[in-house]
Amino acid sequence: MKTAFLLFLIFVAGFFAYVRMAPSDPNVWHVDPFKGSKFRKRNVFIQRPEDAKHPSPEFGMDAKNLAKAFDAVALATDKVERLAGSPEDLFVTYIARSKTIGYPDYISIKFIDLDGGRSTFAVFSRARFGSSDFGVNRQRFQYWLKQLSS
Repeated sequence: MKTAFLLFLIFVAGFFAYVRMAPSDPNVWHVDPFKGSKFRKRNVFIQRPEDAKHPSPEFGMDAKNLAKAFDAVALATDKVERLAGSPEDLFVTYIARSKTIGYPDYISIKFIDLDGGRSTFAVFSRARFGSSDFGVNRQRFQYWLKQLSS
């Protein structure tokens, strides 16, 4: 009985260590939001300009300035870092980790210039582990948009 319990504890500790230390390959996770799919709908948040139900908002600044402002908001969030890209590229992927276990979510965002000095974005945010994120990807992104607007 003690051996089984000890093996169970080792397994759990190993799982948590893997979740926290698993490498994040930019070739896998730096995905164009226009090519990202809804392969696991409960695990993903996608917002694009052409989305009829929830189109991306427009901003009264060019895409480069929007990307810089968004980058500052995202990186000001605890446990968020850039995985690939940069605001200058108008295409960035961030990793956001959950506070307790450190589950990684990947947020790929592409900034798009519109006419008249305005801009918008397309975002593909998804969890790496599990089949549901309980709406965390959507909530995080909406929080960032609120921060960006204020």
